[in-house]
Amino acid sequence: MTFDAKSLKYDDKGLIPAIAQDHVSGEVLMLAWMNAEAVQKTLDTGKVTYWSRSRQSFWIKGESSGNVQKLVDFRYDCDRDCILVKVDQTGPACHTNRRSCFYTAVRDGETIELMQPET
Repeated sequence: MTFDAKSLKYDDKGLIPAIAQDHVSGEVLMLAWMNAEAVQKTLDTGKVTYWSRSRQSFWIKGESSGNVQKLVDFRYDCDRDCILVKVDQTGPACHTNRRSCFYTAVRDGETIELMQPET
């Protein structure tokens, strides 16, 4: 059965959340947004492509930073309203220069940083 990016369920702005996960460690790296065209570009090129809500343009992860995400596996959930991209991540995934955007935790009511920026 051929996949059609338009078959996914997008929000009223035409976007769907996309979770990036390291394909080896399983670590959740980041969450961003895709539209149908970004989904198709990702599948066609193997370069994970997001839609930047602030810039209103496509954003190929690592295009300017060199911290690329190579697509290893593309999945979507049972409701077809969320994407999981398993990636081969080069360098940090977060714009703060950390491996993951999820570096802050709440433990016993206190906020703690779980990782420092890479140097």
